[in-house]
Parts: sequence; C-alpha cells; structure tokens
Amino acid sequence: MMRSLAAFRPFPAFFSLLSAVFAAILISGCSSLNDKQDETSGWSAGKLYSEAKDAQADGTYDKAARYLETLESRYPYGRFAQQAQLELGYVYWKANEPGSALAACDRFIKLHPNHPAVDYAYYLKGLINFNEDMGLVGYISSQDPTERDPVAARESFDALKELITRFPNSKYAPDATLRLKYLINAMASQEVNVAYYYFKRGAYIAAANRAQYAIKTYPETPAVEEAMFILLSAYDKLGMNSLRDDADRVMRMNFPNSRFYKDGLDRKTAWWKLW
Repeated sequence: MMRSLAAFRPFPAFFSLLSAVFAAILISGCSSLNDKQDETSGWSAGKLYSEAKDAQADGTYDKAARYLETLESRYPYGRFAQQAQLELGYVYWKANEPGSALAACDRFIKLHPNHPAVDYAYYLKGLINFNEDMGLVGYISSQDPTERDPVAARESFDALKELITRFPNSKYAPDATLRLKYLINAMASQEVNVAYYYFKRGAYIAAANRAQYAIKTYPETPAVEEAMFILLSAYDKLGMNSLRDDADRVMRMNFPNSRFYKDGLDRKTAWWKLW
C-alpha cells in the first residue's frame, strides 16, 4: 500500500538549520570583503604613480603593475595616465609577462604616435623581442634551429629599425644599432644552419635554396662564406656542374683562403651550437 504524501513532509527543524548555515556563510563573506578593502581607495593620481615607482624600485613589479593599471583606469586623462601607459610595458616585461608588455608598447605607440617618449616605446618593444629571441639567436640553445620561430627576431629588428629611422638622434639609437647588427648576423646564421641541416640530410635542393636566400638577404654578414660553400656543395651533389663551377668561382674570388676548402662542412660540435 502506498504511503500518504504527508509522511514525506520535510521537518521544520531541518529548514531552520539550513537557514542558519546560509546566514553564517553570508556574514562570513561580507566580513571577508570588508577585510579586503582596496588600499588605494582615495589615492590621487600622483600618489598611485609614486607608489608604483616605489614598487618598481623594490622589484615588486606585480604590485607596480596593479598601481599603474589602477591609475590609468581611475584617471584616464593627463600626464600621469600617459606615463602609466608607457611604464606598464616595462613593468609587465620585468614581471615576466612579455605578451602584455608588447601589447602595452603597441597601445602606447598607437595612442600617442607623437609623444616625446614614443622612441622609448619602440626601443622597449625591440628589447623585449630581442630577449625573447635569445633562444632563436642563441646558438646557446640545444634546440634544432629548424624548430625555432624567427618571428621574435624579425619583430625586434623591425622595432629597432623603426626607432633608428624615425629617431636617429634618440638616446636609444646607439644601443639599438648594435642590437640590429647582432640580429642581422644571427638571422643570417640561422638561415645557414637550416641550409646545413638540409644538406646533411640529403635534401640538396632545399639546402641550395636556403643558402641562396641567406646570400641574397644578408650579403654583408660573416655567414655568407659558409652559405656559399653549402651552395656549391649542394650543386655538386645534384650534378649541376655548371652552377657548381659558377658558385665555386664566386667563392674563391670572395673567400680565397676559406677554411671550408680544407675542412669541408663537418662541424666538431653539435651543428646548431657554436659553443
């Protein structure tokens, strides 16, 4: 026989207990919110900026970023806001957030293309990508160069070149020039390393194409010597004797005492490392 529905009526005491639990949770939540009040409430733009600078000096870049973000959101106009936008790029970078740092640089350049300090934004953008690229440039790395992404090197190059072109008298121009030379040599060497990779694996057409690209794109770099030898060697393997002889003639004209004629393409260390 079915039981009466009245038998399943919930107990009033249970609901009383449940209500008390919810009330305790709500009170606890309100207490926690009160305990976590924003310390910057009521701070002026100058105060926020000053505290952000102090945090930078202490090396607490996460805190500095929060202060600068708060400054920009509360006081979006005026010199402090512009300075906060500019310094956020550096602070994010030091806080190991290169993506946010680059976005901050790009945003500042877009919003303030004629700002007196826009040269710094270009320099910082180049610097961030330069350091991000040390794995690619870094023959130091044990990673196969064909697996490395050259985007960071190219973006660093573009930002630094823009700086030098638009602001040749900038105080950042001398360092940017040195970094550009380093990047050009590094990108050339990376292309030659890839050509070498293809050659050692019997992909002679790919090796010749990559070596030719390195020669045409980076003609003034030290890596051209090896690129020329890879090119003539690839033509030799392919049986393209006329092209081989042409490449050999150019090689001997420009590098008459090249070590590659004596040592060949064998490298004593792992081929993508220089030390």
